[in-house]
Amino acid sequence: MTRRIAALDLGTNTFHLIIADVSNSKIQRIVAADQKHVKLGEGGINTGTITADAFNRGLDAIADFSIAIQENNVDTVHAVGTAALRSASNGLDFLQNVKEKTGIQIEIITGDREASLIYQGVKEAIDFTENSLIMDIGGGSVEFIFANKKGIQWKKSYPIGAAKLMATFHRSDPISNEDIQAILKHLDEMLSDLLRFSRMFKPKILIGSAGAFETFAALCQLKFNGNPSEITRSFLFNISHLELILSEIFKSNHQERKDNPAIISVRTDMIVTASVLSQYIISKLEIESVLLSAYALKEGLLLDQTY
Repeated sequence: MTRRIAALDLGTNTFHLIIADVSNSKIQRIVAADQKHVKLGEGGINTGTITADAFNRGLDAIADFSIAIQENNVDTVHAVGTAALRSASNGLDFLQNVKEKTGIQIEIITGDREASLIYQGVKEAIDFTENSLIMDIGGGSVEFIFANKKGIQWKKSYPIGAAKLMATFHRSDPISNEDIQAILKHLDEMLSDLLRFSRMFKPKILIGSAGAFETFAALCQLKFNGNPSEITRSFLFNISHLELILSEIFKSNHQERKDNPAIISVRTDMIVTASVLSQYIISKLEIESVLLSAYALKEGLLLDQTY
C-alpha cells in the first residue's frame, strides 16, 4: 500500500519539508520539497533559548509547510525537532504554539535517534561497500555513525554543531590560526571516544550527509567543472579537490563567502567551522574517500517504521 508522507526535519539552522509517496519501505516519488533557513539557534544557541525573532521565524516556516501539506493530501505527518529544540528552555512552548496554530505534532528526538534516522536516509542513497563513517553536521550537534551494508556499528551525537562552534570560537575574519587551534583542541577533548572507536572500525570512507557537504560539492563543481549541477542522490569527491576547497574556506573572509554563488546565505559563516571539523575528521581518521549523500534525516523519517 502506498502512503503519502510528509517529513519535517526541524534543525538548528534549517527547517526541511519533504512530501513523498512511500510503499514497501521505498520512496516511490517525491511530490514536494521545501526548506526555510530559520536560524532557530541564532542569538541563543549557547544560552539554551530560542530568541523571540527566531521563535517567530520558526512558526512562520511551519505555517507555510502546513499549507503545502494540506494542498498535497498527505496521509501522515512525521515532524521531529533536533538540537536547538532539545536544548532550548522554551522548546516546549514552541511545540505547543505549532500544535495550536497548525495541528502539527512535533516530536523532540534524542541525538541517538537522530543518528539512526540519518543512517536510514543515507543507506537509501549510498551503497555501502565497506566500513564507513557517516557525519551529519548540524547547527547545534553533529552525528557520527560507523556503518556498513549490514547496519550500524556504533553511533553518537555530539554538541559540536557548526553554529555552536562558530558562536564559541570564530572570533576573527578570516578565521585566525589561533581560533582554528582552539577548535581543534576542543574537538580532541570532545571526540576522544570517536577516535578510539575509529581504530576499531577503521573506516576509509567518509559520508557527509547533506548540509555543509552540499556546499563543499557545489564549491568543487564551481571551481573544477565551471558550474554546479543538481545532485539528487550522491556525489563522489576528488579528495585533493575537497581539501583545497576547505583550505580556501579557511582563508576567505565574510564578504568573499557572501559573494560566492555556491554558498547559500545560511552557511556564509558557519561553513568555516564546518570546514575545520571536516578537515579534522579526514586527517585524524586517515580518510581515503569522501562521498556526499543528498539523503539524510528527512528521508530517514519517510522510511521509518516506528510511527
